[in-house]
Amino acid sequence: MRVTLSTLDTCDSSFTPLVVIELAQDVKEETKEWLKNRIIAKKKDGGAQLLFRPLLNKYEKETIENQNLYLVGASNVRLLLGAEAVGLVKECTDAAMRAFTYATRHNFKGFHDNNDDFLTMAECQFIIKHELENLRARDEKMIPGYPQAKLYPGKSLMRRLLTSGIVTQVFPLHDTEALKKLEDTWYTRFALKYQPIDSIRGYFGETIALYFGFLEYFTFALIPMAIIGLPYYLFVWEDYDKYVILASFNLIWSTVILEVWKRGCANMTYRWGTLVMKRQFEEPRPGFHGVLGINPVTGREEPLYSSYKRQLRIYLVSLPFVCLCLYFSLYIMMIYFDLEVWALRLHEDSESVWTSLLLYVPSIIYAIVIEIMNRLYRYAAEFLTSWENHRLESAYQNHLVLKVLVFNFLNCFASLFYIAFVLKDMKLLRQSLATLLITSQILNQVVESLLPYWLQRKYCAKVKRKVQALKADVDTTLYEKVLLEKEMGTYLGTFDDYLELFLQFGYVSLFSCVYPLAAAFAVLNNFTEVNSDALKMCRVFKRPFAEPSASIGVWQLAFETMSVISVVTNCALIGMSPQVNAVFPESKTDLVLIVVAVEDRKKPGLGDTCPGCVSLDRTRSGGPGAKSRFAVF
Repeated sequence: MRVTLSTLDTCDSSFTPLVVIELAQDVKEETKEWLKNRIIAKKKDGGAQLLFRPLLNKYEKETIENQNLYLVGASNVRLLLGAEAVGLVKECTDAAMRAFTYATRHNFKGFHDNNDDFLTMAECQFIIKHELENLRARDEKMIPGYPQAKLYPGKSLMRRLLTSGIVTQVFPLHDTEALKKLEDTWYTRFALKYQPIDSIRGYFGETIALYFGFLEYFTFALIPMAIIGLPYYLFVWEDYDKYVILASFNLIWSTVILEVWKRGCANMTYRWGTLVMKRQFEEPRPGFHGVLGINPVTGREEPLYSSYKRQLRIYLVSLPFVCLCLYFSLYIMMIYFDLEVWALRLHEDSESVWTSLLLYVPSIIYAIVIEIMNRLYRYAAEFLTSWENHRLESAYQNHLVLKVLVFNFLNCFASLFYIAFVLKDMKLLRQSLATLLITSQILNQVVESLLPYWLQRKYCAKVKRKVQALKADVDTTLYEKVLLEKEMGTYLGTFDDYLELFLQFGYVSLFSCVYPLAAAFAVLNNFTEVNSDALKMCRVFKRPFAEPSASIGVWQLAFETMSVISVVTNCALIGMSPQVNAVFPESKTDLVLIVVAVEDRKKPGLGDTCPGCVSLDRTRSGGPGAKSRFAVF
């Protein structure tokens, strides 16, 4: 018998909850009833045809404080039909990757009629999120009970409910048993081993799995730099000018590792099905506003905003503000150099152990100030980018990344460039690089992982005491689980994690030739970063919705840009070295020409793709026995 959406039942009250919807405390009953009916209504009637029930029944609401929490799930058949709707790509029995369809479900590897594990839990939650976001207004002019919350045909109801404050949050639930298994193979036993990338992808989705895959790959890629840097540091520590060999290795290393990553990334995403997955039509972002009109491309009624007005906001407000922040950053840098001069004079006047330690104080203070400025600027950049009123989330992210990267690059590296090419003080360059790198790593570990984990542990203890004080005849297991998770912090995406790796890549690739231990410290930091980030994902933050990804996105371009700057910087450092200058004692013209020629040697362009990264045959990328590791290591 052919199964269609119209034949599915949405009245099952014993389903496995996958997603939680929290409403504001003062939401009107008519609004709750309207939302429930729209979620469980059949697709042909404009509903999502999902399973829906309150967390607490009527009796339990009288016993326990009402939290206005509702659970959403779906039957197995509904999820399979949803997988077809979102275009999930799965492996077939003939090892080919194809878009899943319910009619041909038996042709897909691992599918059985009584098998509920064909779709990962992350995929199931992604499907439910997609269905909730595609609940659209039909003939309603407003949300019932809230005349100020206007609607128009085609408007996403969930986005309107969130922006109106009627729905406070929507989040997927953790699977306690699956999470425990993942933790046991991931971070609970500290050991030097590969991460379970495929298991991470099955639980958190492709975007987060790609981040941890890149973190793992980048850490292993740093090991050759660390191995070369350690003896270099030990045997030529006091000779600050003998860095030509290490700088030459930097030139090759910073280029090759990114090309190898693109191939490894394509291998993974092909096996996962996201490399060949069709992109969904991108809806306007929730914060986008404008005058209602007809979109000439889609034909839908939606808010329209003049691109001319947006450009005025960007060039007349955002750009001057960013330039002002860059000037302020340079001003702080000059204060730092004044402190360095003061500390050096004090040490020369009265040499002692204390004054020797004092030489590092300006760099430590400057490193802390840099971290504070980076975080404050991030808030300002988010506000400005939101105020620019970009229609699509991708455009919003691209403008935000550009603003943040430009400021962070200047804020973190301007002093190092000034020391290297203006002051030409290699001893001070080594000291500043070491202090900035180590201080930033310590601060990031404390602020991003240890502090949130400590706060979460305190809250968990408080909730457990509250639940234990309830009447014994009430089943509080699910209630406690949902209550704990709803108060967890919200994971805001991989932006900050990639930014941290981007800056670390800059410290290592730009100037590590004068401080060979930079790569070794980066490796040590990343080994702890893997575990602290895993702990953060599993125990500190709510479970994020899975997002299909085919690559690390705009960050690939950011790292490649840093690689180009690294090539130019290391060539310039080589050209400044006494060994190279000794070859051209009289004429600097030949030296300049050689350095320029080295920089102009063919290097993969920012938009180039390595052979096989887009078009991959099955033997290389997804056939039986394919591995999730990178061939170079």
